[in-house]
Amino acid sequence: MKQAADSALLTDLYQLTMLQAYYDEGLDGSAVFELFVRALPAQRNFLLLAGIEQALAFLEQLRFDPGELDWLRATGRFRTDFLDWLSELRFTGEVHAMREGTVFFANEPVLRVQAPIAQAQLVESRLLNLIHYATLVASKAARCRLAAPDSLLVDFGLRHAHGAEAGLVAARSSYLAGFAGSATVLAGQHYGIPVFGTMAHSYIEVHELEVQAFRAYADSLTGLRGPLMLLIDTYDTEAAARKIVALAPALERRGARIASVRLDSGDLVAHARLVRTIFDQGGLQEISIFASGSLDEWRLRQLLQASAPIDGFGVGTALSTSADAPALDAVYKLQSYAGKPRRKRSEGKATWPGAKQVWRCSGPDGRPERDLVALADEAAPAGGLALLQPVMRAGRRLAPPEPLDALRAHAAAQLAALPGPLRGLDAVAAAQAYPVAISDPLQQLAASLDRQSH
Repeated sequence: MKQAADSALLTDLYQLTMLQAYYDEGLDGSAVFELFVRALPAQRNFLLLAGIEQALAFLEQLRFDPGELDWLRATGRFRTDFLDWLSELRFTGEVHAMREGTVFFANEPVLRVQAPIAQAQLVESRLLNLIHYATLVASKAARCRLAAPDSLLVDFGLRHAHGAEAGLVAARSSYLAGFAGSATVLAGQHYGIPVFGTMAHSYIEVHELEVQAFRAYADSLTGLRGPLMLLIDTYDTEAAARKIVALAPALERRGARIASVRLDSGDLVAHARLVRTIFDQGGLQEISIFASGSLDEWRLRQLLQASAPIDGFGVGTALSTSADAPALDAVYKLQSYAGKPRRKRSEGKATWPGAKQVWRCSGPDGRPERDLVALADEAAPAGGLALLQPVMRAGRRLAPPEPLDALRAHAAAQLAALPGPLRGLDAVAAAQAYPVAISDPLQQLAASLDRQSH
């Protein structure tokens, strides 16, 4: 049986009822749909794209298996001839997409699908599901990385992620955006992401003495790969630090070197300063301090501005839920059918018609200065880089999946090239926002369609 994440039934009911209506009407023309975000959340100056690899994998394996078709038949909502037709459905279209790790802005298509209308329509829900969440977390992680550019950042978000798939996606997206790795073990197997581990307070508490827990844990890990990190805030943080000063020489003689300690509660600035002093005076300058506990980009900035001697951070719930901006106004809209541009004119939700390209135009210093959203067949603007590139033809990817480390390097370059005001955590004023223009031919096409009666 398929995993739920791979099922063709992981869609909205109206996709299937529309497919049946298309089938009944004989509508099978080529359609162009584009996925974009209507507006940036109030707390975001940019977004960082993720989830394209998962989207392409979904398109390649799309099919209904006999069990799924039997279930649809049993609902009584679909006719047998339509279900027979559905059994043969595969994605055979073309896809253009921005590269994962690319910075983008509102009203810029990040994915363009061209396929027979039924195929292009059916995939809407899952494509949005995959790209929306991955991008949400990548964008949150990027802000954390910009807030703490030189710190070790680790994803701690699995336990409060909204499900198993979300936990894995969060690990991948945060690594793409510049995190060093994740505490989620399965992310290491699936994606080759470095996995980081600490210890829980429960381990300390099951021992009669805190120092016994430290010694036993160190003995257990001696001779194995991976750094030794001890949690020191179960009872009295500074007292635990002094115990480590006393214990460290004996552990080192047995081959166990303490790499770091973790702080998870209380006044992190004050505790970190005291612990650093205790370690330095005790000759343990090499032990680093790692902090966790309700952290986000704002808290990272506060800690670093306070010059807290903290070397790394575990970011959890705020990352995997994108707590301050938990959703994007992401949509997937029809832009052309049977060779004719289409334009939605709903109040507050109007779309720009036709298949489009996004051009990134840089200044003399090579830094991006503005973007231009234009029709796909328009000439390139001077100095413009086309962000939408062909990634799938006839339902098959044009190249193997790009290594995650290469995408991570691309994301780092994108963040480094951002104009200064956009790199901050605070929302920029309108005058400082990154300019995204709509080309004149595109505006003229929209006006022409508006003059036509419907």
